[in-house]
Amino acid sequence: MRVLGISGSLRRASHNTQLLRRVGELLPPSAELDVYAGLKAIPPYDADDDNHEHPHGVVAHLRKSITDADAILIATPEYNGSIPGVLKNAVDWASRPAGQSVLRYKPVAVIGASTGQFGGVWAQAELRKVLGIIGARVIGRELPVARADSAFDEAGRLVDPHLEQELSEILTDLVYEADLSLAAA
Repeated sequence: MRVLGISGSLRRASHNTQLLRRVGELLPPSAELDVYAGLKAIPPYDADDDNHEHPHGVVAHLRKSITDADAILIATPEYNGSIPGVLKNAVDWASRPAGQSVLRYKPVAVIGASTGQFGGVWAQAELRKVLGIIGARVIGRELPVARADSAFDEAGRLVDPHLEQELSEILTDLVYEADLSLAAA
């Protein structure tokens, strides 16, 4: 089973990318994590530029990466109480054409880390809302990693064992949903 991880942060030392690396170590042996690295290259969404039959190369790569994955895991920071623009832009590209989105019926979980005290709960809620509108099968749980600059140990594990447990449970739910999708196909 292939899980596509998408970090909503472009920063080299991103806490959300670090969180995705931790996911790779917690997934069951039957699943593998592939981290999408092309977020920065995706152009701003413009319907005039959206040729569904021959999309822009980086957009085609994004859509194919999502299509080829059995499940999606998005780790998002929170910018000004909401979703980072680059992440929302990628989701907008993936949501087209309307009614035929590569995210439609795809199992998706949203987690996040933020240096603030609430761990990006607003961004996670907003992103789950957007994904639900698109038609993704969104896992209804969140993982707010607050004060992310001190939330990881030297080995990249979450310091708080409750967060580690919650992350493991979210991954179990995501893999279960993906297994259901694969069995139905």
